[in-house]
Amino acid sequence: MKFVHALFVVPVQVQSHVLLLIMTILGLFFEQNDKLVNANNLLSGQEDLVTFLTEHKVHIAASLPCYSAKNVNLQRGSGVFDKSIQALRLLNSAGYGKEGTNLELDLVYNPLGAFLPPAQEDLKVKYEEELWEMFGIRFSKLFTITNMPIKRFADFLYRRGELEGYMELLVRNYNLNAMETVMCRNILNVGWNGQLYDCDFNQQLDMPLIQTRRSLEEGDKQSDTPSRRPPTVWDLETVDDLNGSVIVVDNHCFGCTAGMGSSCQGTVV
Repeated sequence: MKFVHALFVVPVQVQSHVLLLIMTILGLFFEQNDKLVNANNLLSGQEDLVTFLTEHKVHIAASLPCYSAKNVNLQRGSGVFDKSIQALRLLNSAGYGKEGTNLELDLVYNPLGAFLPPAQEDLKVKYEEELWEMFGIRFSKLFTITNMPIKRFADFLYRRGELEGYMELLVRNYNLNAMETVMCRNILNVGWNGQLYDCDFNQQLDMPLIQTRRSLEEGDKQSDTPSRRPPTVWDLETVDDLNGSVIVVDNHCFGCTAGMGSSCQGTVV
């Protein structure tokens, strides 16, 4: 069952006036510190977005799967690491990731292969050492996320004959305690068109959130019936409208419940 406390993930690869519209809409539903922007694609020519994000004190999370150029470029493509470092330096120069500024800059790690991520706190120490010594970069927190067996990563595993073994690894390491705090229980993902999803992975798989409409009559038991179409952000008066909705799940969900658990804010156990 879903009980939303509302963390939104919004793409940064839009112009500032479009982002302003998005943030204004989200402001109708959530407090400022409940908005989180994924800064994976902050590129040259979008420096005005840094000013916008700073002024609104938006919490930023940036994917950086390793502190090594070789490993990042291997996973994400040639030149991606240099662009990531450029973007992080730009954010640092605006105060992001520095103590006392109230500008949160978190980094996100995911494994380069078919294995579970290492201990989050231990890896954070290594990231801090390498990024500061090599590039003078500071950040707030490091989140470790398990690779989901979907899309590009699933294709990668299939080509190597490792997909079945990886799924067995996730199922074998299922952690019941992780179920209490997985992100789909209290977080929403919003697509570019306002479509709502239980998580980012469901969005990639085009598995929209299913809203249930509560029908209560005096003396009768509560019953839940699915809405006729998937809801969008435009259909909500408040996120409380979604409380109690059934979460859409599939085999990839074992990725969030394996080991120490996984969410857009790192380990959950």
